[in-house]
Amino acid sequence: MHKGKVLKMNNSQFLAILKESFITYLKTGARSNKKLEVLHGAISQDLQTRLNDKKYSVYSLGFGIGKEHKIIGRYVDKAVDITIAENDSPVAGIAVKYVMSNYSQNSNNYFENMLGETANIRSAQIPYFQIFVIPDKIPYFDKDGDIIKWETVTEHNLKKYIKLSNDNIETFLHTPNKTLVFIVHIQDKNVSAKIDDKRGYEEYYLHNDFDMTVSALNFDFGNTIVYNDYDTFIQKVIYAIKSL
Repeated sequence: MHKGKVLKMNNSQFLAILKESFITYLKTGARSNKKLEVLHGAISQDLQTRLNDKKYSVYSLGFGIGKEHKIIGRYVDKAVDITIAENDSPVAGIAVKYVMSNYSQNSNNYFENMLGETANIRSAQIPYFQIFVIPDKIPYFDKDGDIIKWETVTEHNLKKYIKLSNDNIETFLHTPNKTLVFIVHIQDKNVSAKIDDKRGYEEYYLHNDFDMTVSALNFDFGNTIVYNDYDTFIQKVIYAIKSL
């Protein structure tokens, strides 16, 4: 579980958590939940602090009882990354996706799954939010772990999110009530370093200092997406919950 005390996280603190989650991913591997405990736990702790009312409980890996909570959806029950409950009854959910590699291979699946789970929860009259985090440059590994290319996030990659950002959430229940798109930049201290495979990638970032900052990329998102501003996004989540 995440043990650091984070009160009302701002962007800088959120970036520090993303860096910690990234390093944990490198240490423990893609299949481990440890990186999720770091990130989901910190967001949940922040939500509980901001809600500041004993009638609200937040459930996720890395926080409280350390378990996800199921929300009864319109079609199927779903264990949600972060569930907010009022008097033990779920009133909102947040899904979190932190992409570390091979984005183009999985981008449509990520997006379609997000639309489906959002429709399932929102059709049950429960607000649903999304957090999507990705570095602006990420490795693409083949099945042997070799890096065959470096992917750069472009407007083409995000055109479906741009379209989503202009949806009317009252008309389209597959659209999250609000989505945070957060693109980070990993700044190498040694720009001449040559990294050829997954092991080299892990070793480099575990043993060399690097900075994680907000990406300088700009995109024209509509009202349903908050771009690169964690604090504004989480304030909107809190407002929506307290307005129920």
